[in-house]
Amino acid sequence: MAQLHPHLELAPVEFTKLIYEKKGNVAYITFNDPDNRNATDWPGEKGLTDQYWYALDDAEFDDDIKVIVIQGNGKDFHSGHDLSGVGFIYGMGTGQKDERKASQRIRYSVDKGFFHDLAMKLFLIPKITIVRCHGNCLGGGVYIPLHADLAIAADNAKFGCVEQRLGFAGSGAPVNLLMMTVGIKRATDMLLTGRIVKGDEAARIGLVTKSVPEDQLDAEVEKMAESMCLLPRDGIAIGKATRRLIFEGWGLTNSLQDITHTMFTNLRWEADEYNFFKERRDKGVKEGFKGRDERFKGKVD
Repeated sequence: MAQLHPHLELAPVEFTKLIYEKKGNVAYITFNDPDNRNATDWPGEKGLTDQYWYALDDAEFDDDIKVIVIQGNGKDFHSGHDLSGVGFIYGMGTGQKDERKASQRIRYSVDKGFFHDLAMKLFLIPKITIVRCHGNCLGGGVYIPLHADLAIAADNAKFGCVEQRLGFAGSGAPVNLLMMTVGIKRATDMLLTGRIVKGDEAARIGLVTKSVPEDQLDAEVEKMAESMCLLPRDGIAIGKATRRLIFEGWGLTNSLQDITHTMFTNLRWEADEYNFFKERRDKGVKEGFKGRDERFKGKVD
């Protein structure tokens, strides 16, 4: 039985949007919503996000498990957050009469439980984590491998902080960890432009551990998982605890991500600025999403 996330209702969820499998000492968490390109929904909806938390819990508290492999079914590993729900999770834009503006308390409560706690769950889990990256790895598809111990990508995988084009401009994300991982200038470029980084470039800049041709990806992930299982359970746990102390000393476990995300959700938009929420309201999710990226064509390679 999975342990319980304090931000979720007190009942385990059924795995309908992911597959959880154990093979020897390895747990495989497979995002399994290919029709939705494995996009992340929001906490409390009993969807992929909640199921992902419970799957991590199952692996964390299973002493048979040494290694956790996170991957995705279909064409993409993870295509980011479901933009149809952005803002509504705070109670924004309900259309109800006398709707109250979402308070900072509500915003931060949601953001802490979703962005910070879930990221730290993966970052600090006392097992070795490996992420298999293929296809589109956007938004959360960048940040999941960023928080893992190891990540192996297909050479043609596509990484991009495209959610930053909503207006974050370098906030509302694990900016400190990204800068520490790939360097300040590269991280700032990724955050301000939202440009796509291919898997082979991601390996060169240290965003992932290595990249291989797509037809070799499965074999490379399996080989890595098998080699990590040669380490003793207690050695793995002590190693993770050691890295946790280092990360805490570097300030990588702080709440920068969720606090700045909360601040962004209260942004004031000027008349000449692209407001996704307004575009979504007037034109629908698809057109709002399309308009977000079309503005950058010909300007960002």
